Amino acid sequence: MGAEPEGQSAPARHPAGLRGRKVGDRRVRVDRPLAPYFRYADEGQLVAREAASAPRTRAGRLLARARAILIGRPLSIHEEISERLSKTKALAIFSSDAISSSAYATEEIVRVLVLAGAGALFLSLPLAIGIALLLAVVSTSYRQIGTAYPSGGGAYAVARANLPMITALIAAGALLVDYVMTVAVSTASAVEQVISAVPAIEAERVLLGVAAIALITVGNLRGLRESGNIFAIPTYLFVGSALLMIGIGVYRIVVQGEASPVPSPVPGAPDPLQPLGLLLVLRAFASGSVALTGTEAITNGVPAFKKPEAHNAATTLTAMALLLGILFVGITFIADRFGVVAIDQPATRTVISQVAARIFGDGSLPFYLFQAFTALILFLAANTSFNAFPRLAAILAKDGYMPRTFAFRGDRLAFTSGIVILSAVAIALLVLFGGNTTALIPLYSVGVFISFTISQTGMVKHWLAARSAGWRWRLVINGVGAALTALVTVVVVVAKAPTSLLVAVVIPLLVGMMLFINRHYRASAEHLAVPADVVLPVPHRRDRAIVPVASLSRAVVQAVNVARSMSDEVRAVVVSDSPDEAFALRRKWEEQLAEVPLDIVESPHLALAGPMVAYLDSLDENVAEDLAPITFVILPQYVARHWWERPLYNQSTKALRAALIGRPHTVVVDVPYQPRRPGAPRVLPATA
Repeated sequence: MGAEPEGQSAPARHPAGLRGRKVGDRRVRVDRPLAPYFRYADEGQLVAREAASAPRTRAGRLLARARAILIGRPLSIHEEISERLSKTKALAIFSSDAISSSAYATEEIVRVLVLAGAGALFLSLPLAIGIALLLAVVSTSYRQIGTAYPSGGGAYAVARANLPMITALIAAGALLVDYVMTVAVSTASAVEQVISAVPAIEAERVLLGVAAIALITVGNLRGLRESGNIFAIPTYLFVGSALLMIGIGVYRIVVQGEASPVPSPVPGAPDPLQPLGLLLVLRAFASGSVALTGTEAITNGVPAFKKPEAHNAATTLTAMALLLGILFVGITFIADRFGVVAIDQPATRTVISQVAARIFGDGSLPFYLFQAFTALILFLAANTSFNAFPRLAAILAKDGYMPRTFAFRGDRLAFTSGIVILSAVAIALLVLFGGNTTALIPLYSVGVFISFTISQTGMVKHWLAARSAGWRWRLVINGVGAALTALVTVVVVVAKAPTSLLVAVVIPLLVGMMLFINRHYRASAEHLAVPADVVLPVPHRRDRAIVPVASLSRAVVQAVNVARSMSDEVRAVVVSDSPDEAFALRRKWEEQLAEVPLDIVESPHLALAGPMVAYLDSLDENVAEDLAPITFVILPQYVARHWWERPLYNQSTKALRAALIGRPHTVVVDVPYQPRRPGAPRVLPATA
């Protein structure tokens, strides 16, 4: 192969690449085995192709195919921009939680008011309107957050930038709790909608909920784009059918004058009835305020939008608030005029299912379709948390307040660890509370109103410091939002006590855990940091290589060769409970590997790891800490060809490795030995 033509400059390549770096350089040999796995971006810079991550074994390839079928092919980070969401898909993904809450928010108000009798139900509509006005204030306030902090994180990002860090962690803990509760509550309510249409499956309530969460988990592990395609249609079917139901109901009530009294006796009302007082009204308001949960999800997920991210997120947030307000107030209006209350016996009949039965006809095809759409959006409402929880956990992990594994993305560019943990905790809650929505509701909305208050307070400080264009009216909006949500937080905690106090305990525990993790990471970083006055390389210290052996085999010979390449001082060690067998091994060893000494450590108590560690300690006895040599412990491993054979080998090696990891001045090196394949020449590793 000749030199490059004169006058042409060859592009820079890795030394193992195709060309030299300047005119006159001769071409070098192409490393053909690397060609499918890498491309050479520059000298010393390789870019891995998809083939580099492909499994090399037959079992690995089969597993990879199964994963591809289940969650899709691996994606490159360069494909992430194609995974961004349009406003239409984002409305379905990020708004499904908030919009779907209209299916049970009215019912939670009615369940409280009915305790005072039928005469108290007239308050359901004023309470719904009040909650809708609060929604307008909160959504307007959160538009400011999406613009000021487009990187995501919501309340945590705002508090981290403007308030003490402990406040930011409280906001993060509150949101994490709320996201878990969103999954559990939405799934439980979805199952109740199915039971309302098909009472015969009441006994399978928990099983249906667990199966739904598992399916949503798989959908999210496939990545955002697939989730958007899966979830968009049911969301819009529910919104369209609910708006149609409200339109027909309003026409029949306002134009045709239809109305119905509350049934007597009132289902679920105790005897004697509770008096209608301020506390009962506040409890009803607190229960209905679950309609606001999910409002912050769009702001938390701004980075998932297509460009311009902040503008598209703000538009989507406004559309979500309008739809939720119309649905919530509309359903409450119809339920109030038709005297609808929740029924639990002989089977669950939710308020929204009874409203649909009055409008579409009980048992009709439109009724069953509406129930199916309602159940679907409630099942999929949990998807809001499956997008927000992992993203917030990833931000916390990057800041050092959560395990770093939460910041790692899987093959499909999704935060796999966050998705799996969220799914597991939500399933546990669903099973613990028997899939009962009403039992779960008291734990709900506390966390989200805490985060509302913290985020709005942080934005007030932000505008006071920034004083950018229009900061005064923005300050007013966030100030009003902070005051209202603070008041509602107190109302929710007091009205839902003592159950709400459980959340007040969980959040501090989460904050304490995050502080502990951060302290550990900071201590590790300080310990591992290289001082500025240290000049590398550090002075060379004497080292040694120790090879634990049990017999003389090809795997051991290979490990000895590796040890000799690492150090001039190599020793083999056998730990044995049988002196006769140990001395027989030494005689054979001296015949074939005489240049490497073999020490015998007798272990009458049948232990392996302890005597080996003690042997290493004896080598370092009377040696100063700063002069102790590096000890390389070379562990020979036999690697069986098939996965089902591997549990039969290396169990002692695993125990020894576990005992040695963390020992000062010790480096554990695994040396795998792969048996020859059938037909391959039988070659003994060289010992010279």
